[in-house]
Amino acid sequence: MAHNILHDLVIKVAPKQVFDAVTQPEHLNNWWTLKSSGQPELGAEYNLNFTDKYNWYCKVSEVTPNKSFYLKMTQSDPDWMPTTFGFNLKNHDNVTLVEFSHNDWQSNSHHFRHTSFCWALLLKGLKNYLENDIILPFEARG
Repeated sequence: MAHNILHDLVIKVAPKQVFDAVTQPEHLNNWWTLKSSGQPELGAEYNLNFTDKYNWYCKVSEVTPNKSFYLKMTQSDPDWMPTTFGFNLKNHDNVTLVEFSHNDWQSNSHHFRHTSFCWALLLKGLKNYLENDIILPFEARG
């Protein structure tokens, strides 16, 4: 049985701003990664670099501009390898409901539970970045 991480949050900006923040490397580096690269195109590869030890790769498995974006892991920690994570964005009068999921974890392990906690912190950082233009230093994230 697979296990899934699910988080919903409201961000008080238009869906396009959220989409750009979760797909464009210059924005990812402001709330999540140390450095990243990639384009929001189906099948495109993203490099998500957190440190030399955590230099991960994934491919875009689903993308609909301003509505959804999902990445399937291709090189990462073994626990993350079978997983896919991403965002559904729903517009409500230029306020965005973000439905985040990180699916297909193979066990309800410590790493699974810790990652869920980290995603909650990171998503709060995404919200603060978009609503208040706050960029936490990389070392202070999740």
